[in-house]
Amino acid sequence: MNRSNGTSSSTRALRLGVAGPVGTGKSSLIATLCRALADELALAVVTNDIYTDEDARFLRSTGVLPVERIRAVETGACPHTAIRDDITMNLIAVEDLEQGFAPLDLVLIESGGDNLTATFSPALIDAQLFVLDVAGGGDVARKGGPGIARADLLVINKTDLAPYVEVDVERMVADATAARHGARVLALSRHEPASVRALADWVRELRGAQLAGRHGPVDPGAPAPHVHR
Repeated sequence: MNRSNGTSSSTRALRLGVAGPVGTGKSSLIATLCRALADELALAVVTNDIYTDEDARFLRSTGVLPVERIRAVETGACPHTAIRDDITMNLIAVEDLEQGFAPLDLVLIESGGDNLTATFSPALIDAQLFVLDVAGGGDVARKGGPGIARADLLVINKTDLAPYVEVDVERMVADATAARHGARVLALSRHEPASVRALADWVRELRGAQLAGRHGPVDPGAPAPHVHR
């Protein structure tokens, strides 16, 4: 069981990591989740950027949460390092939010834009969500990697743009599902209420499982298997 400040993972906030390449819509996804859940859950957000707090400023500008509940971490190096290898800055930010605004139900931790190898340390998060988008190309889901293969949920984002970038969303979801050996994949557009509800329901179910002691953080382990053809 993951512990922080003597509090068990079943009673403290659910810590959900959100990772994915640059431009896939991580910040917009977090804003969408906050809009969907803010009336029922106590939320906070930690963002990661290398030399700026731009993601935090964007989220503050949306008005989805009080600005003091959105903290920026400037990693100064590869953002993957700050969520996986040396999590000190992120852990301090998360625990400060949990103490300052207790009790929180959910803390969303956004990685800086990274490649398909990005994963979170299980000492930092309880579950992780990885984001791809159709504008990145329909073939990216087949490329695999720990982020795609081992996140608790893979989101194919911006599906409303698919006709403009000539991507077959059903094919992309099928490829992603195969790369994840059947683990869940969600096609999402913030303009499609049904997909937003599905994402919010997934978070609700995860929080319920955590409170019931049925979910805990899992180390994603070594890089995902791959082949050369």
